[in-house]
Amino acid sequence: MKQQTLAMAADQGDGYEQYRKLTKRDTFLATMEQIVPWQELCSVIEPHYPKAGNGRPPIGLERMLQMYFVQHWFNLADEACEEALLDSTALRRFVGIDLGRERVPDGTTLLKFRRLLEKHQLGEALFAKVGEVLQARGMKVGTGTIVDATIIGAPSSTKNAGKQRDPEMHQTRKGQQWYCGMKMHIGVDSRTGLAHSAVVTAANVHDKHPLPDLLHGNEQRVYGDSAYAS
Repeated sequence: MKQQTLAMAADQGDGYEQYRKLTKRDTFLATMEQIVPWQELCSVIEPHYPKAGNGRPPIGLERMLQMYFVQHWFNLADEACEEALLDSTALRRFVGIDLGRERVPDGTTLLKFRRLLEKHQLGEALFAKVGEVLQARGMKVGTGTIVDATIIGAPSSTKNAGKQRDPEMHQTRKGQQWYCGMKMHIGVDSRTGLAHSAVVTAANVHDKHPLPDLLHGNEQRVYGDSAYAS
């Protein structure tokens, strides 16, 4: 029902926005609403999520998960994600928030949710669940894998509580520019374009080292740039 409501609202606009055009963001969010297995992902987190009790009732799990995805899709910090939801009708519609009846969860709430996922190491479990659901729907991994890596740079001011850099971050040079941070290594099915594996390392780790962890083992072909030639 929510999927139909989202799509209709994006196509038609609210009653007072009858001339609003469908944007690329509207289309993207409507697509993600339909293809992301929200219920299955919530089932991974639910055992660890706070339950309603005597204190303040927790925000709905699916809403927090959708907020978390919005944050990553649009590269938003915690408070910036809160502000984006306040500003964007499309984002509020996707998360299911009506400002006439409820508040947008604040940045601190999103931070606590991210820390919950990190504490219980649920990122890998969520990634695995997506792959499981997609394969169950017939989107199976083929016989070829494309491997690649990208640097995730951190601001030069990034420090921990001890005023030191995260020890897992290191410097590396790409071209004539230096970066400090992490590196994301991805394995993608060459037929469907679906990512089936991911590894995060320090930025100075050579692309070739995580290669065995990016392969599912049934490849007949592996594609990569010159960094993997050795």
